[in-house]
Amino acid sequence: MHLDKIEDIQHHQTTTTTTTPKMSTPDLTTTLLSCQSPDPTVRTQAEAALASAEQNNLADFFVALANELAAEGKDLTVRQLAGLHFKNLLVAKDDTLQAEKHNKWKALPTEKRAVIKSTVIGAIRSPVQVARHTAAQACAEIATIELPFKEWPEFLTTLMENVTGSANDDGIKISSLECLGFTCERIALSLDAPEIAPDVTDLMLTTIVDGIRADRPEPIRYAAATALRNSLAFTRKNFENENERNMIMKTICEATQSSEAKVRGAAYECISHIAFQYYDKLQNYMQTLFELTFATIRNDEESVALNAIEFWSTLAEEEMELIDMALEFQETGQPIPPEQTCVGYVKAALGLLCPLLMETLTKQDEDADLDDDVWNLSMSGATCLTLVANTVEDDIVPAVMPFVQEHIKSENWRYREAATMAFSSILEGPGSDAIGPYVNQSIPVLLAALSDPNDLVKDTTAWTIGRICDLHVRSIPEETFPTLVNGLAGKLLNETPRVSSQACFGIHNLAAAFSNDNTAETTGTNALSTYMPQLLQTLLQVVDRSDASESNLRICAFEAISVLIQNSAPDVKNVLLQLLPAIIDRLAQSFNMPVLTNEDKEQKEGVQGLLCGLIQVIATKTTKEDMMQHCDLIMTNFLQVLQSKNATCHEEALSACSAIASSLEGDFIKYMAALQPFLINGLRNFEAYQVCTVAVGLVGDISRAIEGAMQPFCDEIMSALIEALQNSSLHRSVKPPVLSCFGDIAMAIGAAYEPYLQLSLMMLLQAAQTQAPDDDEDLIDYVNMLREGILEAYTGIIQGLKDGNRTELLLPYIDAIMGFLEMVAKTRRNDYDNEVLSKAVGLIGDIASSLGVHVKSQINQPYVMQLLQEGHATGDATIMDTCNWANSVVGQILAC
Repeated sequence: MHLDKIEDIQHHQTTTTTTTPKMSTPDLTTTLLSCQSPDPTVRTQAEAALASAEQNNLADFFVALANELAAEGKDLTVRQLAGLHFKNLLVAKDDTLQAEKHNKWKALPTEKRAVIKSTVIGAIRSPVQVARHTAAQACAEIATIELPFKEWPEFLTTLMENVTGSANDDGIKISSLECLGFTCERIALSLDAPEIAPDVTDLMLTTIVDGIRADRPEPIRYAAATALRNSLAFTRKNFENENERNMIMKTICEATQSSEAKVRGAAYECISHIAFQYYDKLQNYMQTLFELTFATIRNDEESVALNAIEFWSTLAEEEMELIDMALEFQETGQPIPPEQTCVGYVKAALGLLCPLLMETLTKQDEDADLDDDVWNLSMSGATCLTLVANTVEDDIVPAVMPFVQEHIKSENWRYREAATMAFSSILEGPGSDAIGPYVNQSIPVLLAALSDPNDLVKDTTAWTIGRICDLHVRSIPEETFPTLVNGLAGKLLNETPRVSSQACFGIHNLAAAFSNDNTAETTGTNALSTYMPQLLQTLLQVVDRSDASESNLRICAFEAISVLIQNSAPDVKNVLLQLLPAIIDRLAQSFNMPVLTNEDKEQKEGVQGLLCGLIQVIATKTTKEDMMQHCDLIMTNFLQVLQSKNATCHEEALSACSAIASSLEGDFIKYMAALQPFLINGLRNFEAYQVCTVAVGLVGDISRAIEGAMQPFCDEIMSALIEALQNSSLHRSVKPPVLSCFGDIAMAIGAAYEPYLQLSLMMLLQAAQTQAPDDDEDLIDYVNMLREGILEAYTGIIQGLKDGNRTELLLPYIDAIMGFLEMVAKTRRNDYDNEVLSKAVGLIGDIASSLGVHVKSQINQPYVMQLLQEGHATGDATIMDTCNWANSVVGQILAC
């Protein structure tokens, strides 16, 4: 167990009622040190001893740890371990466990908590820096629990005295400010904590601002600036007060002029947070911020300049959001609230901001490994320019294109790359009318630049072509299409992995541009067909490159192959049928790949998942007759992939099984006995919820494929689906498709669904009660997804029982089903695509046609007519046809 990470130890209820002796100080000291022993047996025994002490008497254990942390003269490692373990008793990544730990602390006797708090906060005054720092972390965790509930008033007064007291050592002031910063950061992450009281935030700010004053030593100013950044989420009241706001802004702006780069950087971080939190309060300070940030970007060291650029990036993001909101207000005829008005700072600064950002683009780090998490001035400038382009849209073109045109053929590689990056950065934002002509002119220049002697120029050029193919493919001159495809293909095999990866990206986006092209449907071909054999062959060679694991090259190549296949025309089907055995063979051979390291294992499983994906897309482009001869070998390989422990592999293999089932239809039954155990494992894989979702989709596809032959497998499948719905930890996105799956199974097996009817309808009725508050857009969207799943389930169950001549089984439940439809009619919101409405109207028709006069009184209700009228009013031809049919059936019943 390492010094910086004492792991949380799971706690279990004890059944003993005997009193357990307290762990003495020498015992605790020894035990904490044993947690770092290289001997796993010693380490395990020590961890068990700590868990036992926590379980048997938590209050005394906290006291002992606090005393160990505060004990001057004690071994420093022991003190640090005690403080970290103390902190971890109160911290958990899981929200439920976090709440449990907080509740255990609150349940401790008040007098014990007071002793513990006094000891820990006292340790912040230790003369030893590591002990002070660790105490600050432990203290912050207690404050996170207590401050929102107006407890521990001594916390802030003590820290304020520590910071402002002239006799106190600077180290004590720094640790006290660190403690405040940690506390603010932790409270901001607490989802259910009450709002911090104004008097508490006032005292926090007073203490922090005192620490950031210009006459304070720089280390203290840095700790204070960091604490201020973390506290800004709670200071809305203070920013509403002009005097307090002026004082805060003055203090921060002064900190940007500190002699220490760390302090300047932290001050700009505060300014960026203020732009995000308090955009509506910036107006009086923008001229100053403009001058400060521009000077810093131009003249300061990189770490500080990056934070100054971040201010403009944040500002652009805020203004983008405000512009979008203004359009929404305009569409609904509502006035824009003053605090949500976009002032247009970015647009106003455009003439000076763009040249400055383009200057940063020329400061590339040619030695940087771009595959690592590198973040430098040119990257930050490009990101900011992209955000600015999205904010000001067409206005960016005249501000940037002169620089591009002047330098894209410069003799200096830095300016060639900067000009190309600038062009790439403004492709998103302006409309095609504004940027399209430049795109048209750029293609020959960019294709030539793919052979630039500088790798960074080639890399950026390939990336730019990929962006053009993604965003402005219609602006590419038709006559340059062959040169473009061949130019990208020519960079796949012999360039650096990064340049080749960007070439794959370009081919991927070029192929994706054909997804909405109807030419192939009418002519049997498209512009890709000529190049498909060579592109597919070359991309498979890329996969085999010895350096394909670098720069994500192998994955990019596989994804390009996949998109090419997806958007291929009918005239290349034979090419795909020639490719299929090669892909199957590669999958079979992958099981023999040597695995010596975790990296080898990840690479092997990654390749297997990608190959499964290719088989899936080929299956969707070919016929049952094409696939039949290959399916035994395909399914054998899929089942072997499913024996791995990799969730991504399972996801890909199960998705590919769906494509095979859809292709083979009833003939898929021959694989069900072997597939069933893996299918059930997928349905019960609640932790890797994406796998669970794919498995649910596979059940639906198999049900549609083999229909009544599904029945022998349904007991186990239905049991797993019910478990999924009852599992509170399962990601909520899985539950709508699970509900819908009931309908798929019912339609497949007809009257044989009877054993599952009562329980599945109970689950549907329970899910139907879920509602969302008016102000929670995410939950409203989820409820709509849930309702779609419920409606699909009801429809499938009704149609299945109708096919099996057992619709009378539904009569006891019809009032509840109609009650759900009434709720939908009354509370339908944000159903922008009318998916809920469409399915509700269809269900009305199915109920009426299946149950006839038995539901006359339930059908003859205002909400039924309301839903049918709303369906007609959509103007959607499909929904209107469904409404006409439902109206006709309902009319026949009411006429009886």
